[in-house]
Amino acid sequence: MRSTGLPRAQVPGAFDSAAAAYDRLVGANPGYHAHLRLSARRVRLPDQGAGLHLLDAGCGTGASTAALLAVAPRARITAIDASAEMLAVARRKPWPSSVRFVHSRVEDLADAGVAGPFDAILAAYLVRNLADPDTQLRALRDLLRPGADLAVHEYSVRDSVAATAIWNAVCWTVIIPAGRVSTGDATLYRHLWRSVLAFDGVRDFERRLHTAGFDGVHTETMTGWQRGVVHTFLATAPSTEHTEERSR
Repeated sequence: MRSTGLPRAQVPGAFDSAAAAYDRLVGANPGYHAHLRLSARRVRLPDQGAGLHLLDAGCGTGASTAALLAVAPRARITAIDASAEMLAVARRKPWPSSVRFVHSRVEDLADAGVAGPFDAILAAYLVRNLADPDTQLRALRDLLRPGADLAVHEYSVRDSVAATAIWNAVCWTVIIPAGRVSTGDATLYRHLWRSVLAFDGVRDFERRLHTAGFDGVHTETMTGWQRGVVHTFLATAPSTEHTEERSR
């Protein structure tokens, strides 16, 4: 992935600055919450998640957590984020006791006391903000029980001239101006624009997931204006037997 312009270490701070207005801005995006629920529905979560422990990696203000909860209301959900202010917004919302929030970078989960195995992981708008996505994808794989699903809900436009044009148009006519008006600083939203352009194309990211040791890698896209722009990348942690074969 190419440089996004904003140093990775500064990304949580940029989200801190935007946290108060973040829900209002994403709420103006048609389909934002519905598409997160769509990605959550694409994960195998039987019996409304009864008995399952799910990880929401990069939960932000809790929109992806709410999507998991809507699909798997009987599951236990651990939601983590590197931005303290985004987490503060999330925690102020009403949640059942089955949901807990942890302030941690995905790279530091062990130090934060977050351990698997998890029965599924949803990572929404996270991977393109990681300094070392390959290492962290392998770490997420290792947090999953064998045969469990990872769903990466993410922008990917590099394979499509049309999707790239749509993304540029939406950023410069809506996202960046709205971010500047709402927060007085468009730094985060310019980062969002650049980071999406720099992120893997669909096929490259599928290859990245394969290289990280996942099985069953495939991609499904969204509806509406985000068709071909936002996708659910789905992958499965290898079964115990498959893992043993790889280690031989």
